[in-house]
Amino acid sequence: MAKWDNMLAMLWMLRSGKKLTAAQIADSLEISVRTVYRYIDALGASGVPVVAESGHDGGVYILDSFSETPLFFNALELKALVDAYKFAVGAGYPYAKELESALKKVENGLHEEQRHDLSLQTSGLDVIAPSRAPSVVPLLRELEQAVKAGQTVHLTYRKLNTAQAEEREVDPYGLAYDRSEWYMVGFCHRSQAMRTYRVDRIVNLTLTEASFPKPEPFSVSAYFRSQLEPEPEANAPLLVIRIEGDPDALNKLCGNWHLRHYLTERTDREARFLLDAPSMNKYLPKYLLSFGTSIRILEPLELKEQIQELACEVTRHYINDGD
Repeated sequence: MAKWDNMLAMLWMLRSGKKLTAAQIADSLEISVRTVYRYIDALGASGVPVVAESGHDGGVYILDSFSETPLFFNALELKALVDAYKFAVGAGYPYAKELESALKKVENGLHEEQRHDLSLQTSGLDVIAPSRAPSVVPLLRELEQAVKAGQTVHLTYRKLNTAQAEEREVDPYGLAYDRSEWYMVGFCHRSQAMRTYRVDRIVNLTLTEASFPKPEPFSVSAYFRSQLEPEPEANAPLLVIRIEGDPDALNKLCGNWHLRHYLTERTDREARFLLDAPSMNKYLPKYLLSFGTSIRILEPLELKEQIQELACEVTRHYINDGD
C-alpha cells in the first residue's frame, strides 16, 4: 500500500477512539514500527493532534478536540482529480476556472513529496481541446442559470448552412455534452415543441422576465439520447448481427453514431448488435463493405450475401471500366 494510503488508514484506525500501540498499527498495516512513528510525525505536521505515549499503559491516540479529518488522497485519487480537470477544460466546461481554484486548494494542502509525485503521475496525459468560439463559455453559464431559475431566454440562432439567423424564445430545460459539442434542450415557443440547440450556433442570448415550470420528472440525457437514437421500423423483426474483426475496426464500428445505439455485446474480437431488418438492409451493407477485410460478418446470412453482391458489383464495375 502506498504511503499516503497507509497514513489515511492509520488515521481512520485512530479515529475509532481506541488507544493503539505502534506495534498493533504496524501489524495491521504490515509496515514497520519505525514507519508508524514517521507517520505520526507527518500527521502531527498536518495539524492532527495525535499523541504517542510511552510506557506500560502508553499508546497512540488522537485528542478529543480533533473533529475534522484533513483531506488525504492517495496517488491515484489525486491523479484522477487533475485528469478530470483536463477533460473539463477540453470540453469547455463553464466552471473550469472555479474547478481549477478548487484543485489548487487541494494541491496547497499536499506535502512536497505528494506534489512531486502528483506531477509525475499526471505528466503523461493531455486532452487536446477542439477549437470553439470564446462566447460558448459565457453562454453556457447564462443558460445554466436560466435552467436553474426557470427563466425563458430569447435566442438569435443560426442553423447549419443557413445565412439568416432566427429569433425565438425558449424555455431551457438543461444542457448536454456529446461528441465534443454542447447542446441546450428546451421548449420552443414558436414551434410549441421540444427542440435541441447547439450552443455554438447561438448568436445572441437574452434573459427575459418570463418564467416557466420545468416538467418533472425530466432527464436531459434521456431526452437527448432519444433524439439521437433512430427508431426501429414499426413491427419489423429484430435480427442479431454478429461481426468479427480486428479490435481497431470493431472500435470504429461500435463507435458509429448510428450503430452504437444497437450494440448489445462486445469482446476484443466480436461485436453483437440487435437491429431491425429494414434498417440493416438500408444502412449496413455499404457501410460494412468500407471496412474491407478487417471485419467478417458471422450472421445473419442475409447480410453476408448482400455484402458479397455489393463487392461483386464493384468488381464488375471496374472490370468493365478497364475494357
